[in-house]
Amino acid sequence: NDGSSSNNNNNSNSSDNSTRNSSSINNNNNNSDKASMVLEGHSDTITGLRLSPDGSHLLSNAMDNTLRIWDIRPYAPLNRCTAVLVGHMHTYEKNLLRCGWSADGKRVTCGSADRLVHVWDVETRKETFRLPGHKGSVNEVCFHPTEPILASASSDKTLFLGELL
Repeated sequence: NDGSSSNNNNNSNSSDNSTRNSSSINNNNNNSDKASMVLEGHSDTITGLRLSPDGSHLLSNAMDNTLRIWDIRPYAPLNRCTAVLVGHMHTYEKNLLRCGWSADGKRVTCGSADRLVHVWDVETRKETFRLPGHKGSVNEVCFHPTEPILASASSDKTLFLGELL
């Protein structure tokens, strides 16, 4: 299952259950307690979320070792999961591993328990970089807003800056 969205207007119990399910992403309607959109596809706890620079897509990282890109524009197709990226890992430590977008929206990144920073090209969905150096789980990553530089933070108490050429 590569993810889908569903309206929960016809079954109030599914909205209540999905709110408690940590492997779903809910978009709540301001006028009710019900979720107006549920993004399903992850099979384990979601640990990170980031909006794309233009606000049209949502990036999610989960303990199921997937990074997913969701189309969150109004009137998008029912299958809102546009990409499933794999390569990074969570381990028994169950750290909260974050994810991020490049400023131009062409790359995504996430931390990993394998001590690497993983970077993918959004269009090709190919992993383009595996940046080594940390001695512990990489918990947070972020792109520089104007330069091809990526910052990472690790359980080993270090911060790294890497240049993507």
